[in-house]
Amino acid sequence: MTETESKWDEKLKRFFKDYYWNEILQLANEYPDQRSLSVDFTDIEKFDRELSKEFLDHPEELIKAAEAALIEIDLPVEKNLEEAHVRVIKTPNRISIRELRSKHLSRFIAIEGMIRKATEVRPRITKAAFECLRCGYLTFVDQNSFKFEEPFAGCEGENCGKKGPFKVRIEDSTFIDAQKLQIQESPENLKGGSQPQSLEVDSEDDLTGDVTPGDRVIINGVLKSRQRTLKDGKSTFYDLVLEANSIEHLDKDYDELEITSEDEEEILELSRDPEIYGKIVSSVAPSIYGYEDIKEALALQLFSGVVKNLPDGSRIRGDIHIMLVGDPGIAKSQLLRYVVKLSPRGVFTSGRSASASGLTAAAVKDDLNDGRWTIEGGALVMADMGIAAVDEMDKMKTEDKSALHEAMEQQTISIAKAGIIATLKSRCALLGAANPKYGRFDRYEGLAEQISMPPALLSRFDLIFVLLDTPDHNLDTKIANHIIQSHYAGELFEQREKLPGSRIKEDFVKAEMEVIEPVIQPEIMRKYVAYARKNVFPVMEEDARAHLIKFYTDLRKTGESKNTPVPVTARQLEALVRLSEASARVRLSNTVTLEDAKRTIRITMNCLKNVGVDPETGALDADILASGTSMSQRNKIKTLRDIIKKVSEKHPGAKAPLEEVYAIAESEHGIDRVHAEENIKKMKQRGDLLSPDQNHIRLV
Repeated sequence: MTETESKWDEKLKRFFKDYYWNEILQLANEYPDQRSLSVDFTDIEKFDRELSKEFLDHPEELIKAAEAALIEIDLPVEKNLEEAHVRVIKTPNRISIRELRSKHLSRFIAIEGMIRKATEVRPRITKAAFECLRCGYLTFVDQNSFKFEEPFAGCEGENCGKKGPFKVRIEDSTFIDAQKLQIQESPENLKGGSQPQSLEVDSEDDLTGDVTPGDRVIINGVLKSRQRTLKDGKSTFYDLVLEANSIEHLDKDYDELEITSEDEEEILELSRDPEIYGKIVSSVAPSIYGYEDIKEALALQLFSGVVKNLPDGSRIRGDIHIMLVGDPGIAKSQLLRYVVKLSPRGVFTSGRSASASGLTAAAVKDDLNDGRWTIEGGALVMADMGIAAVDEMDKMKTEDKSALHEAMEQQTISIAKAGIIATLKSRCALLGAANPKYGRFDRYEGLAEQISMPPALLSRFDLIFVLLDTPDHNLDTKIANHIIQSHYAGELFEQREKLPGSRIKEDFVKAEMEVIEPVIQPEIMRKYVAYARKNVFPVMEEDARAHLIKFYTDLRKTGESKNTPVPVTARQLEALVRLSEASARVRLSNTVTLEDAKRTIRITMNCLKNVGVDPETGALDADILASGTSMSQRNKIKTLRDIIKKVSEKHPGAKAPLEEVYAIAESEHGIDRVHAEENIKKMKQRGDLLSPDQNHIRLV
């Protein structure tokens, strides 16, 4: 026992007996399956201030002393806790990765962040048994006393005395499980434009295999340095490494967003306001004029529905996926960025610069270890339990879009690359934005035809909004006034802040800022959302359930006739449930009322009227989103197919002249040339038709 260990030995034993006797008995009962005793740092502070300071300043000696004291405690059961660990949690010395400096070396610190990489768990040798290949003599060497290139001086055998050759006898050596992690700053804590900084972490024994990329954690441990090695020698620079003592998970409850008792009081006071719903909605992007129904939907997306884990093991998502489609220059990107700012966890990325692996996960060569492949989480993994905003989704490659299917519905990301088969969590809401193919949205064309996105992906969005830039003198005047007022208020604020001697008074700036000032400030709004998602789990009242069922069945009834399309599917009903639950959460209510159900039906119908209506017939048609082809289009394609078949029979080689097909389609069936050309193009893309030359077509 070292001098430090003996100095604190009795005090540590007393501390364990006074504060953790029951936990030690439980550990002894479950040892060696359980090998760690978690100790709250605040308990050490209560017991002895000097001891707690020593833990922070000389952690290695104190942790060794604590583990030695734990072994020496007399237990009522015959157990030896020789390999038990003392894990210290809730360390007050919390430091961000970018603030780590040389003064923190060898001190006990806490680092909060998100796991970016995690290598495989592998055994690491702690005590090597070296066998002399000349005489068979075994020498045991501690890990701190050797390098594998030069194990030790030589053989100590009586009749040998030679230096090598040696080999490691695995069966006589001692190993411990080891894993390397990389933790980086959480995206929501970064200031605009800053690159997230990362830190390498070493974890051992029962801490290994406990985290996956995307997990939010606080890692408590001792900060160490390792000298960089260059090709021509060693560098004067050292890399920082955190030797983990304990890992605290933050995933479930947004623990990284601190909600004080004063915050909680303010949140509860806000929830009692009868106008809270309107205030929450008006606090979403107040600098952008109008779009009340979209802002309402975005507010509901922030609060989310309730996740259901069913007895059969299946899971129903609670997150609400929203897509904004529309003309350029109407603030889609600004809406996305503002929602990410309000979300307790949010990640913003652009489809133009994001690949499938950047959005989901990538298999990368491990730079933490010895070049093995490891998993690195993408934007959807980083946004786990929050919102992932993807701008310009229409610019993504086709194969990248297909990677989103599983992430949106099952909320997992399955990886099978480079020999790694893994499943990561992506329990996030997706907020997407896309521009129409030809610049502006045509309300007389179907949605799937206008944006470069597969119908199967579009159908996974709960709400799709179309934003049109239509000239309207009264509306344009209001928008122009709002924009100019926003700029004017910003000019006043900047001049007062940056120009010494400015005569602009603070009260005047505040008065001018009122138009763009959110009713609820973003910081308390984030905490309000986090509090609601953590503490509110609403249940639907009978009349609300009945109202949703009636709405759904009445709509479906309109599609019972042979010649009418299916108006909605079960996916829209599930979306209504999620939105209703989110509406109740806005009020911090554990009950979904009839008013919530009516509100969400209104929002959903506003969306369906824009994107789920067949432009030719004006009827709701679920297939427009589900398959990209409306019932009227399918009927036209079937008619054209019959025409091509009949015309082909009249001509040699079963080749139908295109002009003849167009003429019959228009004269006998009322299908104009533009629609006939478009549908024949679709049939060619699907492989139903062939073109032997420019003027003829043939059925496959």
